[in-house]
Amino acid sequence: MLHNYFTIAWRNIWKHKLFSLINIFGLSVGIAFTLLIAVYVWHEVSVNRDLRNADNQYIIQSKWKDPNMGNILTALAPMPKALKDEYPNLVANAYRWDGVTSTVSKGDKHFRESLQVGDSTFITTYGFKLLQGDPKTALNGPFSAVITQETAIKYFGKTDAVGQSVTIESFTGNKHDFTITGVLKKLSKNSVTNVIDGSNSTFFLPAAAAKFLGRSVDGWNNTGLVGLIELKKGVKPQDLDGPMRELIRKNASPQIAANLTPYLVPLKTFYLDWGNGTVKKMLYTLSSIALFILLMAVINFVNICISRSSQRMKEMGIRKVLGGLRKQLIWQFLTESVLMVLIATLIALGIYALARPYFADLLATDIGGLFSFPLYFYAMPLLFALLIGLLAGLYPALVLSSLKSIDSLKGKLDRVKDNVLFRKSLIAFQFGTAAVVLVCAIVISGQINLFFSKSLGFNKDYVVSAQLPRDWSKPGVQKMEGIRYRLSQIPEVSSVALSWEILDGANSGGLQAYKLSDNPNQAFASQMLLTDNQYANTYGIPLKAGTFFKPQYMPADSAQVVINESQSKALGFASPKDAIGQKFNAQNMPQLTICGVTADFQFGSMSSRIQPLTFVNVNYIPFYRYFSIRIKPGNMEASITALQKKWAEVMPGAPFEYSFMDESLTKMYKTELQLKKASYLATGLAMIIVLLGVLGLISLSIQKRTKEIGIRKVLGSSVKDVMLLFLKDFLGTVVIAGLVACPLAYWMMHKWLNGYAYKINLTPVPFAIAIIALILVTSVLISLQTVKAALANPVKSLRAE
Repeated sequence: MLHNYFTIAWRNIWKHKLFSLINIFGLSVGIAFTLLIAVYVWHEVSVNRDLRNADNQYIIQSKWKDPNMGNILTALAPMPKALKDEYPNLVANAYRWDGVTSTVSKGDKHFRESLQVGDSTFITTYGFKLLQGDPKTALNGPFSAVITQETAIKYFGKTDAVGQSVTIESFTGNKHDFTITGVLKKLSKNSVTNVIDGSNSTFFLPAAAAKFLGRSVDGWNNTGLVGLIELKKGVKPQDLDGPMRELIRKNASPQIAANLTPYLVPLKTFYLDWGNGTVKKMLYTLSSIALFILLMAVINFVNICISRSSQRMKEMGIRKVLGGLRKQLIWQFLTESVLMVLIATLIALGIYALARPYFADLLATDIGGLFSFPLYFYAMPLLFALLIGLLAGLYPALVLSSLKSIDSLKGKLDRVKDNVLFRKSLIAFQFGTAAVVLVCAIVISGQINLFFSKSLGFNKDYVVSAQLPRDWSKPGVQKMEGIRYRLSQIPEVSSVALSWEILDGANSGGLQAYKLSDNPNQAFASQMLLTDNQYANTYGIPLKAGTFFKPQYMPADSAQVVINESQSKALGFASPKDAIGQKFNAQNMPQLTICGVTADFQFGSMSSRIQPLTFVNVNYIPFYRYFSIRIKPGNMEASITALQKKWAEVMPGAPFEYSFMDESLTKMYKTELQLKKASYLATGLAMIIVLLGVLGLISLSIQKRTKEIGIRKVLGSSVKDVMLLFLKDFLGTVVIAGLVACPLAYWMMHKWLNGYAYKINLTPVPFAIAIIALILVTSVLISLQTVKAALANPVKSLRAE
């Protein structure tokens, strides 16, 4: 019997190819998009969960009363090891590391690499697998190195790299060979090797290598290391609060002890919650979009199934006359709808496979293939098909099967209400959802365009940045200044600046500034930028008064600084000119003299307002990372080639790995750009599903009203009159849905925009565009469908029974 149900169902699907295609394709698009989002969310939620003993793994975070004293992400260097040594009943394992970049060479290959210098417990604590090497001894030697699988192929062309060596440069310019003692199997995304989704570490060095590099992984005043611990089973994070405070009290300086409160964050949730839960918000947003798209597709499917059901009354009557039982009719309807959903699901899996590479690129992450998931994952599409198939087939199955045979054969609708209000409510929901998605896409696009089109207060065009070999000493800075001058002399280059920062929001720290007469307790925070005298010229930062340092640095001028206009106002000066030559205090620094005031410019994301800035000369505090190079307009490719050639001449062995300022800003707004792309995709899918639904419903409506159209034509109705007849049925629904959707879209976008200090105004334009676009597209689609029926010979429609 079941075989017979499927045979009849397949014949019915094949007989009505157009409606079946519309129904199946619309649902398959919704399922495929939902699968892609679901896999992405599953992938992101799974970050850190495959680490060994993941439930007990924690990262130490720091809360500072004075935020300029340390970073929230890092801990006191000795803290993890001290907790393990002194509280073995609480702590099972500990790991701390220092992240640096340096030049790594192999023969004529030179690359700037991210190095993670840490304890030898790195591999065993987190259960990372080695393709080559012994995990227990791989990081025991002071000049040993563990590398990733990709890095081994990059340098040696193979993964069997144990015993090979590379040369690593220290911060003083010295070089030493490091022997490869382990090759890591491809790492899944985690917050140990890639703590905040920044640059992935590619080389893992023992703590003993810190001395060669010119770094330190010890000292209770060292606040710059990432600290992680594994707790014993049954131990709670709050059980470590007392021990951590006690260690700080006994070992750290009084100033640190008075300002620092450490606390533990579970690694299982750290990735999702970092940065005010940016990733979590992104996942909620994408999940909501996916569920709305899927709901639209399901409503579309159910709506067309119900609309088609009333055309099958005579079929039901004949089946009953021939002895068909009601339960058989119910099973027949349910089988047909389930079969259609199963076909849609199979097509959706094919769409998933084809769209996966594009979607992974859109969200800048890996998305697993169809055969990379746990076994329980594959039961979900089957359960979904059964659920939606039953939902779509239940109404026609129960209602049409309950009709008397004579009523069915006569086609009476007394017992079968067409339920126009219900269907129109479903259509209105679809149009409303599409309107919300379209408004959101327009607003998000406008806000992100503001990021890149708004005057940032500096000129980002034609500026490239490249990281430098490190020699953090005054002679090292002087050497870099000499190289900077030589680079600036090539014809293709306008200017070059040496600095710790580029204008991407990542600064070297801050200082607490206050007026000479003020109480230090009333100081305000100022971001500190370490630059030379060419920085303002290179980035096109306008000067309001004074000079951007002196042409030649003199030790006597070390206390001279440049500030921005916001800091000038915070210090109480009426105008920038009034600030020139004036002094102010800064905690833990000598009295500072203002030699210049710049105009305000956007340093970092527009989610926060422009902050006070203090430019300190890099010759005074000798820490640097970048050359920022302004290239003259013209043949960009030729300019980069000339610059690369000169770079190799003045810094042989140092890789020229550059990025344009636009690329740096793109990284800063990564989440927003992902959301913009996702909103565009969701808008496209929503429109497709809505229009497929309209196409199916208008086609069914025309079939039902064929005789009515013929009679109207005979009585003198024009093609225009027939078109308007169908247009008014749908356009009223579109307008009502749009008006209901606008307040919801306004609330959503108003809340989203409140996260930015600088934002676009929410005008009626996006809402009007969304409603008008839906009206126009729907009108065109309905007109194309109805004009054919309106032009048909009315004799044929009146003669047919």
